[in-house]
Amino acid sequence: MSTTTETGTTYAPAPDALAGVLAPGVRPPRPSAWSASVTFGWRAMLKIKHVPEQLFDVTAFPLIMTLMFTYLFGGALAGSPTEYLQFLLPGILTTSIVMITMYTGVEVNKDIEKGVFDRFRTLPIWRPSTLIGYLLGDLLRYTLASIVILVVGLALGFRPQGGVTGVVGGILLVLVFSFAFSWLWTMFGLLLRSEKAVMGMSMMLLMPLTFLSNVYVDPSTMPGWLQIFVNASPITHLVSAVRSLMAGTPDMGEVTWVLVCSAAFVVIFGALTMRLYNRK
Repeated sequence: MSTTTETGTTYAPAPDALAGVLAPGVRPPRPSAWSASVTFGWRAMLKIKHVPEQLFDVTAFPLIMTLMFTYLFGGALAGSPTEYLQFLLPGILTTSIVMITMYTGVEVNKDIEKGVFDRFRTLPIWRPSTLIGYLLGDLLRYTLASIVILVVGLALGFRPQGGVTGVVGGILLVLVFSFAFSWLWTMFGLLLRSEKAVMGMSMMLLMPLTFLSNVYVDPSTMPGWLQIFVNASPITHLVSAVRSLMAGTPDMGEVTWVLVCSAAFVVIFGALTMRLYNRK
């Protein structure tokens, strides 16, 4: 095969060059689903490395929430901040992490607006790996938030009766739920037109879910009509399960409820997310 230039000069590529271009089987093997997901998870962590300000919401926010509610309500609700902290900290840990799950949808929406996802869809990779990578990267942020809250709580006087096993079990349960719950915001990230819209929708749903729960007070002190909503909230069940694990008296009914609910979030919102992603 030869090529003629505008000046009329004709030349032929070297045989070795043609062999390198046309030889069959020179493409690298297609990455596995796990490998592709981990790669995109690493990409999410590199974004944190280059913009460390993203960690503000997993460090300063949980710290402020823990200190504020402990000393603001502790004396009035339990007689002392230390006594109230034993009840509050599992709830604060849960609600702080659940609140920051919305940033998954925000980051997805930002990448869509930049056109990054158009490139991702042309790659020979497992389709869901790009979205799962976001969630894997966010697990690091959730873990950091859990550590910050736990360290602050221990410094203030929190003493979990469940020991290391109970604390680790409670944190793992929160991470599992948060991973599953993040699929909801991923769906909104694909569905809504701007990151501001994603944040607005997220806050509209998260505020009643987290505050109308058993995080701050016992639901039995609430009006009967409000108890119906609070007791049906997935956040209430999650907090109850985490409290029982950290207290050393695991409530397997609540733990099972949380795991089943997490699986339902992945199945329902994961499927809707992939449908939107494939049609975007």
